[in-house]
Amino acid sequence: MKTEHLYSRRFFLKTAAAFTALAALPSTVKAFYQEVKNFIVPAKQTLPLVVTINKKEYQLSADTRTTLLDLLRENLQLTGTKKGCDHGQCGACTVHVDGERVLSCLTLAAMLPGKKVTTIEGLAVGDKLHPMQQAFIECDGFQCGYCTPGQIMSAVACVKEGHTRSVAEIKEFMSGNLCRCGAYNGIVESIQKVAR
Repeated sequence: MKTEHLYSRRFFLKTAAAFTALAALPSTVKAFYQEVKNFIVPAKQTLPLVVTINKKEYQLSADTRTTLLDLLRENLQLTGTKKGCDHGQCGACTVHVDGERVLSCLTLAAMLPGKKVTTIEGLAVGDKLHPMQQAFIECDGFQCGYCTPGQIMSAVACVKEGHTRSVAEIKEFMSGNLCRCGAYNGIVESIQKVAR
């Protein structure tokens, strides 16, 4: 009866390669993790930031990588601006910077000094709603309401920019704002009402 070989040459080569790789690792997993982290993720850097949001000046210290969206939601608790896709594709985070609509998830807070930011919380004057906010209520321009702040901010800009001559034009200039509930007819009607 033949004795079978327990270890093949392939097994030997794989084992030797594994032990060689292990020998190259630092002595502890923590040290290895720290080395990888320092290589991949740059060290945190903060900068002083003076920014005007909804006509109020804020003096902050923010990480240089902080987006306007995270600054609003996490640092200032202005949670009306929603985090949808966080990739600039849904429009839920739309705000105005110096009167122009921008996607706050793609805008770094470090770009804001000297600029004026308006969020959904800054549209109303006291208890008096902005005409677009009122129109969204009257024309049923929302369902679940998650995308509504971004829709309203874009709608205000759409009217201000003069892109309300036809339904097709409104749809074109609102196409960056998605509504999963499909309240588009009410949104268009709201914009037409304010534009009149």
